[in-house]
Amino acid sequence: MKRDEQYSGGENFDLQTVLLRGRRLRLHERVECFGDFLRGLQRRGELTTMREVVSAADREVAVAEPGSGSPRKMLMFGSNNYLGLANHPYVVERVRRAVARFGAGIGGPPLLNGFTTLHRELEERLAALKGTEDAMIYSSGYGANVGLVTGLVNPDDFVLYDAYSHASFCDGLRMSGVEAHSFRHNDVDGLVRVLTRQAPGSSRDVFVGAEGVYSMDGDLAPVDRLVDICRACGAMLILDDAHGTGVMGPTGRGSAEHFGVEGKVDITMGTFSKVFAVTGGFVAAEKGIVEYLRYFARSYMFSASLPPAVIAAVLAGLDVMAREPDLRIRLHENVSYALEGLRSLGIEISCESGIIPLRVPRGMNIRRAARRFHELGIFVNPVEYPAVPLSQQRFRISMMATHTREDIDRLIDAVRAVWAEENLQDEEVCVQVGVRDAI
Repeated sequence: MKRDEQYSGGENFDLQTVLLRGRRLRLHERVECFGDFLRGLQRRGELTTMREVVSAADREVAVAEPGSGSPRKMLMFGSNNYLGLANHPYVVERVRRAVARFGAGIGGPPLLNGFTTLHRELEERLAALKGTEDAMIYSSGYGANVGLVTGLVNPDDFVLYDAYSHASFCDGLRMSGVEAHSFRHNDVDGLVRVLTRQAPGSSRDVFVGAEGVYSMDGDLAPVDRLVDICRACGAMLILDDAHGTGVMGPTGRGSAEHFGVEGKVDITMGTFSKVFAVTGGFVAAEKGIVEYLRYFARSYMFSASLPPAVIAAVLAGLDVMAREPDLRIRLHENVSYALEGLRSLGIEISCESGIIPLRVPRGMNIRRAARRFHELGIFVNPVEYPAVPLSQQRFRISMMATHTREDIDRLIDAVRAVWAEENLQDEEVCVQVGVRDAI
């Protein structure tokens, strides 16, 4: 895989490179170095990863305090459970019924013995959701992206992908050995320039990779323009719609519906770990491509099928999406309300999805701020260097349909308090959010 020297998204960083600073250390030395780093965070109370949730996933959760284990009630603004399906009564009941009928697990991959009536039903419904002929289920979203790329492309093909593409897509490119180049985030003009330089009538296939909703900033790809460009240039569009499915579009069918190009995206990848709040992934495309991937995507062939409970949860989630469209409406209303509150603090911010990126000024100690949010009972995820450049550190706020106005008011009050405690001046508070510079 050949890549441009360009920042390639918030989930493709190398913490080891930053910590080791070019030193070549043996395993036990690397482990000791990283252990010292973690222990330093713990001593300063700045370690906000691996927080232990001791309640059901909902708008409010109980988190075990380090050391004492005492539960602390917190408002959850760090989960991709956008529609609140994780603890929806209908979903829970469908899961119970599935376990009673099919048991806890299957014990085999889909091509052999891991394919049930539930799996077939879900594949059919996912294909209908995305306007394609067929769909296939993977045991994880990571496996779906890796299997999709390594199963489809040949080393002599050519892939162009957005610089903020997910780590799993980038890993698939590395494994495939294909010639791949990133283009600047959402720079469709740059994409066109590279595509048009491809030799007419070339025997190799050309693929373009993008995401409907990008996970770090919650911004959207211009999917309609990408469809037109790929068709004009003879390229195939691969769209990762993990954060768009269930959230975007008039009926929640995803980013293609949002942009009015349903049925025109060549290959759509999605996950169950966002709006459906479980685990797994899928690929939807024309029937021939799906059948081909069943036998050539190694992450599909050599992984056990998802258990019936997970499949039932996704099927139930699809039912809820269709029966309760007000959930999606409330989600976007909550996003709008939160944006209004943040703007009242002088924070310039925009968002069309369920992700609100709250950029922090360069001078803020983001770890100390993360600790304060935790102490104030607000569960929100910090995204710090080297996941993003120092100038682009942020808190990623994930909204849910089940949040109340009072919940969001508490979030805004917490932001006000944390920003004030960091002694920010008015001009520093005017944080520009929504655009990241590729480096």
